[in-house]
Amino acid sequence: MSEGANEKRMKLRYAGVCRVCEAELAARVEAIYERTTKTVRCLDCSPATRPPDEVSPAHSVVEVRAKRASKPSTNPIDPGTPGASARREYERRRAKDEAGVRERHPNLGGLILALTEEPQSTKAWGTGAIGEERLGEKLNDLASDTLRVLHDRRIPGTRANIDHIALTPSGVYVIDPKRYSGRPTLKIERGLLRPRTEKLLVGGRDRTKLVHGVLKQVDLVRAIAGDHVPVTGVLCFIDADWPIIGGAFTTRGVDVLWPKKLYPRLTAPTPSQVDPDALHQALAAALPPAQLGAPRRCTAPRMVGARRALENWVLLVDWWEVNPHVRHMTQSRCRRRC
Repeated sequence: MSEGANEKRMKLRYAGVCRVCEAELAARVEAIYERTTKTVRCLDCSPATRPPDEVSPAHSVVEVRAKRASKPSTNPIDPGTPGASARREYERRRAKDEAGVRERHPNLGGLILALTEEPQSTKAWGTGAIGEERLGEKLNDLASDTLRVLHDRRIPGTRANIDHIALTPSGVYVIDPKRYSGRPTLKIERGLLRPRTEKLLVGGRDRTKLVHGVLKQVDLVRAIAGDHVPVTGVLCFIDADWPIIGGAFTTRGVDVLWPKKLYPRLTAPTPSQVDPDALHQALAAALPPAQLGAPRRCTAPRMVGARRALENWVLLVDWWEVNPHVRHMTQSRCRRRC
């Protein structure tokens, strides 16, 4: 056991989790105990345990996980559950909305829920979960020795996740499915004094931020797999209004297409450029299943117009019932008019 000012190297009395890479630490394993944060850190994440020439400020979580995954392991790889995070978030929001309505209106809560729609913020999670589940089931059917898939992988240190990762002999595909209505198109703007800019439009709306999100995921996967492994980002629009001829395009290196256009690319016979076993283990270790992560934070539920109007009408009726003076005056006016 060695001690320092704020840290102490010791054998753990109980099992714990590394604060940096979130790796499971068994009891009686040596680790670093941080007095200030009252947390533990594995030796791989401790610069003091490595030679000075290996210490780097850019030592990130994914690098630690990838280094640990490079060691041979006999543990089976969990491919993950397609759409698990989105489905769980949808169920949580729906339960919260329903509980709020029933709490505000104990007698008529069920009627209000039956006559109104779910808030759009809640419905969007259910729509996204269906798209991820449908695409994930098809990828599982196509999985083989040459095509390996990972679903719903959590990005360490964030609440974000990667929906699907497909490993093929030609490289890695980072797939982000979307269920948007409308036709995806590419709009190119340029001028004599302006640089060329590309915008992704879906149904006439600017959805370029989706491309930015995929590019961030591609950079993360490339940092784990290595620069020698080709990594391609894919935006797969499900149930979109695609034309009969053409339609697929590429913007900033991200392929925009539909499921039936994606499947032949993943299963096409190509010469092997990567080690599928080692790459599969490295990605699975660096990006764990997202169902083990923390739930997403949610603000107060927002009601759609119909539900809000119905609740206001119920409040008005309740107020009219509990105020006999107002009820008597309203009835008297109605008699006089009749």
